[in-house]
Amino acid sequence: MLLTLSDDIRVIIIKLADRLHNMRTLDAMSKQQKLKIASETLYLYAPLAHRLGLYSMKTELEDLGLKFTKPEIYKAISIKLNETKSSRNKYINKFSSPIKNVLKEEGLKTTIKGRPKSIYSIREKIINKGVTFDNIFDKFAIRIIVDSNKQNEKSDCWKIYSIVTDFYKPNPDRLRDWISTPKVNGYESLHTTVMGEDGKWVEVQIRSKRMDEIAEKGYAAHWNYKNQGIKTNELDKWINKISTLLENPDANAIDFVDDFKLNLFSGEIYVFTPKGDLKTLPKKATALDFAFEIHTQIGMTCLGVKVNGRLVPLSHVLSSGDQVEIITSKKQHPRKDWLRFVVTSQARSKIKSTLKKEEKIIAENGKELAERKLRHLRIKLNRNTENELIKHFKCSSSQELYFQFGNGQISNPEIKEFVNLKNAGWYQHIKNRIYRNRKTTKTEIKNNIIVFNENDEILDYKIAACCNAIPDDEIFGFLSIIDGLKVHREDCPNAIELRANYAYRILKAKWTTKDEIDFTANLRINGIDSVGLVNKVTQIISKQLHVDIKAININTEDGVFEGEITLKVHNDTFLNEITKKLEKIEGIIKISRTYKHN
Repeated sequence: MLLTLSDDIRVIIIKLADRLHNMRTLDAMSKQQKLKIASETLYLYAPLAHRLGLYSMKTELEDLGLKFTKPEIYKAISIKLNETKSSRNKYINKFSSPIKNVLKEEGLKTTIKGRPKSIYSIREKIINKGVTFDNIFDKFAIRIIVDSNKQNEKSDCWKIYSIVTDFYKPNPDRLRDWISTPKVNGYESLHTTVMGEDGKWVEVQIRSKRMDEIAEKGYAAHWNYKNQGIKTNELDKWINKISTLLENPDANAIDFVDDFKLNLFSGEIYVFTPKGDLKTLPKKATALDFAFEIHTQIGMTCLGVKVNGRLVPLSHVLSSGDQVEIITSKKQHPRKDWLRFVVTSQARSKIKSTLKKEEKIIAENGKELAERKLRHLRIKLNRNTENELIKHFKCSSSQELYFQFGNGQISNPEIKEFVNLKNAGWYQHIKNRIYRNRKTTKTEIKNNIIVFNENDEILDYKIAACCNAIPDDEIFGFLSIIDGLKVHREDCPNAIELRANYAYRILKAKWTTKDEIDFTANLRINGIDSVGLVNKVTQIISKQLHVDIKAININTEDGVFEGEITLKVHNDTFLNEITKKLEKIEGIIKISRTYKHN
């Protein structure tokens, strides 16, 4: 979908319309599908509609997204809005009445509309400001639309502002002039918040008919006015930026979506170059983001920054009205810690691209170094050894592994430790595993544990620090690349992003108690002894099925193999699965089992 953005914007508009239709008919879907599609919508589609100026579509997508991700909150706000609808309409008519008379006397052809804030925006305000519904004073806005030609529309809007503030006192901190400096999506309007009767704050939006059409129809209206000779530079610049992002051949799909989303910002700041040129950046943009906004090469070689004549760190957050000067050096090059504070997708994608190229070169040298060091310890570097190294050093890929070799992160003692464990064989592996389990059980929650998927699997997991789930919380599992399975609360702040981007990694999860699921099972195994037989048994139990071995006793005599293994399992089905897998091992003649509930 995004690849078509620079070719024909209509494809995106059709896709957004299709998504809106999907959201309107989402009731027929399962709960998991509702959460996935609604999360995608809030994460990407609603911001995209906003970025293209499709405000009415953006508002409905957000409200529907909230309806299916937080149904109780949506319903509560919706009921309260309906309860206040009648009194709100009366107040709007009373507020508008004196203004209408003066506008008519001044010969201004205007239309005055009242509109409530969206349910989603009210919920955002409740969260961000920490207030209740009743303490949100600007629950609605009054829009004054003037029928004016292009030459007079700006002066007419300011004239209307003057008339409104003759009747009602404005809040000086809430004046927004997007007529002199339109938003990056082309939105033009004059916003002010005034004190109405009964001590109520009222937001007033003033705009021309042309501005209102652009606000309602977004890029479609822009295209129309562009054909009439009216400039739409900012949107064209934005589309060019997205095209540049798409040109990166090394871009990972998820990284690209995340970087693209950074371009869907709703708040802007306006900063100046030393020569007085105006640049638009997202809120919280840093001095380094500004350098990349000027030119990619300036960003890459940015050594220092002066803001308003004062030297500041590259991570300095800019404010509207700042004048920024960039100091460059040919010796400077992008560093990994830059990704910690840049917020624009242009800066992030260029930094990542450069770092990946450097990492690739270091990884190639690191692989040669790893081969030499392992050869010295009589270990051959093949695919199996590589996989064992990745697991041992907790890397996400072979490139990350060899990069760590290349930059010296993996020391010689650590390599020797890996080789010693590899040579120690199955007995040491089991001993380490039993010891580790005995050690960790002391810190485990005594009664409450988490099971996953429909068949209540017990898997290794960590509680995510972002939401810190506790027993009885509604939860889900997320398979992360580096940290393995992590458990999040359903209302975790990151839940929407995870469901939108990584739905295929989400696992059903629930709290249960150890008493409900824990069994101690003894497996008696008889068979014909052969080299590696015991290792095969323990590999299946420990590595493939991730079952904890509590005790093991193996005896071999004159080619006959006999032993007993004590396991922790949580249901008959799982114990049967273990038995079936073990029976397939060549040489095993008989398996008998007994178990008891703990």
